[in-house]
Amino acid sequence: MTASHTRISKAVIPAAGLGTRFLPATKATPKEMLPVVDKPAIQYVVEEAAAAGLSDVLMVTGRNKRPLEDHFDRNYELEEALHRKGDESRLAKVQESSDLATMHYVRQGDPRGLGHAVLCAAPHVGDQPFAVLLGDDLIDPRDPLLQRMVEIQEQYGGSVIALMEVDPAQIHLYGCAAAAPTSDDDVVAVSDLVEKPDPADAPSNLAIIGRYVLDPAVFEVLRKTAPGRGGEIQLTDALQALAADPALGGPVHGVIFKGRRYDTGDRGDYLRAIVRLACEREDLGPDFRTWLRSYVTEEM
Repeated sequence: MTASHTRISKAVIPAAGLGTRFLPATKATPKEMLPVVDKPAIQYVVEEAAAAGLSDVLMVTGRNKRPLEDHFDRNYELEEALHRKGDESRLAKVQESSDLATMHYVRQGDPRGLGHAVLCAAPHVGDQPFAVLLGDDLIDPRDPLLQRMVEIQEQYGGSVIALMEVDPAQIHLYGCAAAAPTSDDDVVAVSDLVEKPDPADAPSNLAIIGRYVLDPAVFEVLRKTAPGRGGEIQLTDALQALAADPALGGPVHGVIFKGRRYDTGDRGDYLRAIVRLACEREDLGPDFRTWLRSYVTEEM
């Protein structure tokens, strides 16, 4: 078993998808740039990485993703215009995204699945453990999931995945883990992983959600991983190999998350995420909740 206890500082955010479920909005605008209230979804993800101490962020992008780079870059003309107006509040918001982390970008030329996107990060990551954050899952900052995963990786080595209990009838929408308890109530030892199983064949109701802390040994496994479901290189398949043989790169553990998660992966959940986050905002919540109660009572 190889267990690396190097302090984790790098995060990888795959963002090369076409966003077809949100067409026509994503014809010219990356899905990751769609606003959740007044901030693009991708900024929530970078903020989460930075809050966990991961100050080096690599975004794996594709065609038509230039707005992602622009968003995390400085916009001197806009900043100067706001400064001249004395609009310091909006100026701070504009500058916030460019000050979150040191951003890097690499293109996934051929979209061949999440496993392939992670493999694109190998030259940047090198031989250090690293985090992977998927943009469809927004984790509430009051529930520091990623920080907990980093702690578990530093304790056990190997790789750590985020798990959430779901209705067994919905497990076919997720990767699924076979796992055994450990001395920590929220941590399990993972022995097997199945990508989107039929409910009758699922080993549990523990679904993989979009946070990973990975040992760099995953890169060598991914290089040898054949395309799986959908003809794509699946990260789940590589993690299954690591779980089956810890000698390849350490064990695989799961952190069971019971906090607040906002799923922006489809249109309905995206709208629900906006409503939930708007309701909790101090500046928007009181008036918005009043309107929402009135709307539900009078119009529905």
